[in-house]
Amino acid sequence: MALEMRDRCERCETAALPLDAPARICSYECTFCVPCSEAMRDVCPNCGGELVPRPRRS
Repeated sequence: MALEMRDRCERCETAALPLDAPARICSYECTFCVPCSEAMRDVCPNCGGELVPRPRRS
């Protein structure tokens, strides 16, 4: 089962997140850019889970 690699931050919607860009995800694959994740103190606003670095694909 592969991760769903979303290409936009769910908070600001303006940050394009290519597959090789740094991003943060929770266990439900909610996706946020690094600045938004830091602003939310690495807590997902959808589920309350921890936001961690998303693996990168080339």
